[in-house]
Amino acid sequence: MPVGTQGTVKTLSPQELKDAGVGILLGNTYHLYLRPGDERISGFGGLHRFMGWDRPILTDSGGYQVFSLNTLRKIDDQGIVFRSHLDGSTHRFTPQKTIGIQRNLGSDIMMVLDECTSYPCHREYAAEANERTLNWARTSADYWRSTDPLHGHDQALFGIIQGSVYPDIRERSARSLTEMDFPGYAIGGLAVGEPAEDRNRITDLCTDILPSDKPRYLMGVGTPVDILDSVARGVDMFDCVIPTRNARNGTVYTAEGKLIIKAGRYQDDPDPIDSGCGCYTCGNFSRGYIRHLFNANEILGLRLASLHNVSFYMRLVEEARAKISTGEFLSWSSALVKKWKE
Repeated sequence: MPVGTQGTVKTLSPQELKDAGVGILLGNTYHLYLRPGDERISGFGGLHRFMGWDRPILTDSGGYQVFSLNTLRKIDDQGIVFRSHLDGSTHRFTPQKTIGIQRNLGSDIMMVLDECTSYPCHREYAAEANERTLNWARTSADYWRSTDPLHGHDQALFGIIQGSVYPDIRERSARSLTEMDFPGYAIGGLAVGEPAEDRNRITDLCTDILPSDKPRYLMGVGTPVDILDSVARGVDMFDCVIPTRNARNGTVYTAEGKLIIKAGRYQDDPDPIDSGCGCYTCGNFSRGYIRHLFNANEILGLRLASLHNVSFYMRLVEEARAKISTGEFLSWSSALVKKWKE
């Protein structure tokens, strides 16, 4: 899921995203609540109409942003008090309020409010935060089931597994959430600085417990290698800013690995970014031209690189689905990962 935090994937239009094969976007409750406001978006008919996107949208609850943006002021068993990073105003999120905001946004998949721990964190804090997250999940599920959706369509609600890198806490989280019978489940609190070995170990543990007939979403991951590693461990859904953020910084992905398109070695290169890519960027422009755009600080360079990276990611997961269906996924992905790590 390309990240459209504030109702847009940076530099790209909805039509360009569709042309790249994007089927679902991610928006963010925290940012859209603060600006322009969920009630204002509701007045436009919901986030789909507001941003001109007629395919599914998943909205995060905003809990992660409160912690990552360092705006947290107070946390208790009922919710979170935080200051806006925009103007310093004070706000409070509760499990019920974040569901209400996401009802106003009209997203297709909503996330429960959770407490995301940093890495590293003490075991005692990880256990305490997980218990709070589980209680918030129960409250969220009850409130979700008791309220009618807005804008004429149902909204699924996903629970979020927490517990840092502690296996027993993660197991308790996954089993408790499964008992609550959510439509889908997310693995949160990873991709926050822990070693890849720990992330893979915890992902394995969680997917072994979660039901196989419901979506399993690894939040905030990641690079192409991360995605293939996690698919092999049973993950179905991903979101990450890497494809678009790295593109805006001049890093693009190819079948042979990533390259820094701003580098001087490409100034006379007539080849496309990736000769095997069928995206608009690769079908019409050379590495030398795109390198020139970055060197001249032209916005088109950011757009073309972003469009390519999103297209690359969409093609990667599309091919992964095809290889899974033919039983070739592990051999195919292992060969790619080996090549990219060389």
